[in-house]
Amino acid sequence: MNPDNFTQAVAEALGAAQQIAQVRRHQEIDIPHVMKSLVQPNQLAEQIYREAGVNVQGLNAAIDAALEAEPVVEGASAYGQSMSQNLSQLLTDANSVKDEFGDTYISTEAVLLALYQQRYNPITQFLLNDAKVDAKRLRQVIENLRGGEKVTSKNAEASYKSLEKYGTDLVKEARSGKMDPIIGRDEEIRDVIRILSRKTKNNPVLIGEPGVGKTAIVEGLAQRIVKNDVPDNLKNKTIISLDMGSLVAGAKYRGEFEERLKAVLKEVKKSEGQIILFIDEIHNIVGAGKAEGSMDAGNLLKPMLARGELHLIGATTLDEYRENIEKDKALERRFQRVLVQEPSVEDTI
Repeated sequence: MNPDNFTQAVAEALGAAQQIAQVRRHQEIDIPHVMKSLVQPNQLAEQIYREAGVNVQGLNAAIDAALEAEPVVEGASAYGQSMSQNLSQLLTDANSVKDEFGDTYISTEAVLLALYQQRYNPITQFLLNDAKVDAKRLRQVIENLRGGEKVTSKNAEASYKSLEKYGTDLVKEARSGKMDPIIGRDEEIRDVIRILSRKTKNNPVLIGEPGVGKTAIVEGLAQRIVKNDVPDNLKNKTIISLDMGSLVAGAKYRGEFEERLKAVLKEVKKSEGQIILFIDEIHNIVGAGKAEGSMDAGNLLKPMLARGELHLIGATTLDEYRENIEKDKALERRFQRVLVQEPSVEDTI
């Protein structure tokens, strides 16, 4: 099968499966090798199985037992150079699942669902008999995870639940009591509320030196939302603090950063105004992820800001604002500045 038909995650899993076969001196790459590669901590396959109610520890034990049952070949000239008939059939079935979903590439989800066609495989037996999770249940979890999206890019798996992955819900944190009370920032919080309540130019950008408490102002707003101490238009809103570091981290190929950001922005758009996005050090969005032939994050944000599909709070220093945002007039006119000074002793007592 053509490697170009697989998502990045599946292609990497097949490569890792070959390495496992070589280390264990197995002649062929088989289903247990691939499953061992896919079901890893914090990876999509493990997440899907957990949400379906599978005991992942038991599943890993079943995979390890299946690996131990694979025949070891001594003295072979090469190991793991060919696929078993069962694995070839699994990938053929995964291709059919891909077509059912209307996907462009064979994804992790397609492989997991195709495994149910191999009814006598010990891993399938574990899922059906021990975990009591059938293909219908797994499909429900997958469809919920996808949210109606199709796999149209090689890095599609990384875009699922993007806000959860790359953001922190500040209102949720305030509600759970994880935040310290914010003192002496009433004026700035009122300014932010006033700007957010406008019809136009309703995206505040907090400008101040590092350490003056810009993030604290946003946390103060989150606490007010929890207390219902905000105008009606801001009641029940969610503030998601976007972690630009994790969004950029590990982006290995051109366009991967933009794909992640697009997935985040798509989720924000789907919320129909219920989510306010907070980006600290917002100057990084101008040129962030920039490579020859790729878009930068600022160009992804501008159309959504112009159409009112994105409510945004930014934070930066005055120098960075002048250098990176003020020069971009299309971006600059979407923001209203809020100057943040270090609080005085009187304000904080």
